[in-house]
Amino acid sequence: MLKHVHIIGAGLAGLSAAVRLTQEGIPVTVHEATRQAGGRCRSYDDAQTGMHIDNGTHLLLSGNYSAVDYLRAIGVTPDFAPADFRFVDGANGESWVLRLGDGSLPLWIFDRSSRVPQTSITDYLKLAPLLLGTQDKPLREVIDRDGELYRRLLDPLMIAALNIDTPSGSSKLAAQIARETLLRGGHACRPLVFERGLSSAFVDPALTFLKGRDVDVRFEHELESLKISDGRVETLTFKDGETALGPDDAVIMAVPAYTAASLVPGLMAPDQFRAIINIHYDLAPPAGSPFMTGVINQTVEWIFAFKSRISITISHADRLLTLPRLEIAETVWREVTAILGMDAPLPKWQLVRERRATFAATPEQNARRPAPRTQWRNLVLAGDWTDTGLPATIESAIRSGARAAQFVRNA
Repeated sequence: MLKHVHIIGAGLAGLSAAVRLTQEGIPVTVHEATRQAGGRCRSYDDAQTGMHIDNGTHLLLSGNYSAVDYLRAIGVTPDFAPADFRFVDGANGESWVLRLGDGSLPLWIFDRSSRVPQTSITDYLKLAPLLLGTQDKPLREVIDRDGELYRRLLDPLMIAALNIDTPSGSSKLAAQIARETLLRGGHACRPLVFERGLSSAFVDPALTFLKGRDVDVRFEHELESLKISDGRVETLTFKDGETALGPDDAVIMAVPAYTAASLVPGLMAPDQFRAIINIHYDLAPPAGSPFMTGVINQTVEWIFAFKSRISITISHADRLLTLPRLEIAETVWREVTAILGMDAPLPKWQLVRERRATFAATPEQNARRPAPRTQWRNLVLAGDWTDTGLPATIESAIRSGARAAQFVRNA
């Protein structure tokens, strides 16, 4: 019988684990090294622009069942948009809409007006080696990169989902993304809209939930080391002192991969990472703008039209990290105004660079992801970098936390 679980890290993996254990009546303490919860999924008031923005704009879909269950557990009712996805080719201005419907089967593939333009059913059947393959290979070896299906859908989708150049991406992770979304029809592909920011949906309600159940969330409480003996963690050493663990206490390590590797002896974890850039513009989009627009052949990849601001996301953005911030913001704004049909000078803006936003989703790095169980009987791992079967996404983080809670409960 568990007496107490110490969760190291108050990102979404740690919060997910804390919520699940608390629901089951297991005492929990959460230790967070920084001043705020949420990790890479959080919102804040930007002093430079006056905007309330997300650290990074994340896309969730109705098929992300772990995230949906988590939201409902903390009292949030998800707001789903229709599964219609607008795309624009920035090189020639051509646009199209992928209409996935609202069913639970991928019937959109058989409807010429719904599927990707200039594609046939045969093009989709060619994805069989990806979906049925048992080995993890670079995507260049298992998908056809010459056709319109790749150019107009698979490439932008996989860059966003894997945060890596598509040819180098993990076929196993790509296949699982497809199985949990596109292959389950529009019912699993409705975007979740968070107009008031990610913290208002994923973080603040979770903290309220935990506080209401007397869970101690300790901010600025950084773990420095573990004392391990006799096959278990015996002591947690923080900057302000030590916490001894009882014989029935457990630890969930829900910190980034590079932090976990510095704390857990001999841990093999992903050690290559990829950047994401988000830019927020303090200007309302034109009336009637779609909430989300995918863009190919431009710097910008996804445009999110919120009520009072425009936010953009650029995945696999390492190539842009050395460029001046203003140059990136101006280039992207020119692209955005052309795509949205706007005539507006550069407004106030904020650019957020996450240099280690996700692990590099290659087959080699995917193979380095550890299972949640460790060789120590009271230590479990959580985080989007652990072996969840998904790339490093919000869904992966939340799923890992729920799974870690299950492991420590059943240990």
